[in-house]
Amino acid sequence: MSAVKIFSGSNSRYLAEQIAHCYGTALGNVEIQKFSDGEINPIFHDSVRGSDVFIVQSTYSPSDNLMEVLLMIDAVKRASASHVTVVAPYYGYARQDRKDKPRVPIGAKLVANLLMAAGADRIMTCDLHAGQIQGFFDIPVDHLDGSFIFVPYLRSLNLENIIFASPDVGGTKRVRNFAQFFNADMVICDKHRKRANEVASMQVIGDVEGKDVILVDDIIDTGGTLCKAASILQEKGATSVRAVITHPVLSGKAYENIENSDLVELIVSDTIPLKQSSPKIKAISVADMFAKAIRKLHDNESISSLFIKS
Repeated sequence: MSAVKIFSGSNSRYLAEQIAHCYGTALGNVEIQKFSDGEINPIFHDSVRGSDVFIVQSTYSPSDNLMEVLLMIDAVKRASASHVTVVAPYYGYARQDRKDKPRVPIGAKLVANLLMAAGADRIMTCDLHAGQIQGFFDIPVDHLDGSFIFVPYLRSLNLENIIFASPDVGGTKRVRNFAQFFNADMVICDKHRKRANEVASMQVIGDVEGKDVILVDDIIDTGGTLCKAASILQEKGATSVRAVITHPVLSGKAYENIENSDLVELIVSDTIPLKQSSPKIKAISVADMFAKAIRKLHDNESISSLFIKS
């Protein structure tokens, strides 16, 4: 069986080191050089000939992260790696998954085309913004579920009157899955936007009186929607409001918004590194989950055991 080699792009090294440690191997030696004009040049110092290569890189901003992983794929393919899997815990541009207005791109599909054109044989990711993005690829996609790390933590809180909430109508399927783990009900915060990152109005569909509410979503950006939802849920009589969000993009005034919000706690993963610490934010690592998935993939085993059964 071919050897496993795990490498990291420059901005996901913090996570790749943990994944390699959980897997039980050392992180591969790759140097990311940059020319004075910013051009990226990855150089692999370990042989990858005949190896099963895993490149860990979330494609969050800036776009250099995406360009870096494309060049790394090209490098190991030209160095005769037998199989190349891109481990992208956060798949950037996933919010551009359809044409919702005239003359706009479908960025998620373009990124998929780029990864395949570069030579990726497989993609491993977590909590895509839209599950149908898997269909943008003509190669296998392992779509891991963040509930594997979040559900055990939520159970440890021993909340008696738990109820789950979606901050928008589009997230109902994700929230329903969480609710099933706890045999709990769910509510929906129906929002209307004037423009991107700005919520014009919101109303709660369902009863949260006396409940410990858990808001569930895949991405938190500026935090405007989430904080507004927390405020409205408190007004409707919720005992407490927490949020479980997989990918902490946290741009703009996000940290300020969270700290001034009615949220008791924001629970996130480390698919994207936190820019600063906050007493309200708890990060749970996805490293062990991805390490287990890499091992099962290499051993040609099913990854279904990494999905919590309700």
